[in-house]
Amino acid sequence: MVCKKCESKTSKLAAPDPFASSSSAIKSGSRKVGDNKLLRKGGGGKANPYERRSCKKCKSQTSQNGAKYCHNCAFKSGLCSICGHKILDTSGYSMSTK
Repeated sequence: MVCKKCESKTSKLAAPDPFASSSSAIKSGSRKVGDNKLLRKGGGGKANPYERRSCKKCKSQTSQNGAKYCHNCAFKSGLCSICGHKILDTSGYSMSTK
């Protein structure tokens, strides 16, 4: 479950094209094709776009980039999985753990 404010933060593709948004950077020469980022000066590996976080409640891996809660815990608690805001009152629901 994701709130209206966080809908724009959801990833659309499982593996987004790394050159789709940076095609102008390649043409200008600031980024080389086939460049090994770990061997560059300044250290590589600082930002990983494919990094997954773990859920705050059950410590399982989240399926959404930047999510705080997994889908199961977010739905059971009525929380937004990315920002953690309460978006659904689940007090009247009968949710079993079976």
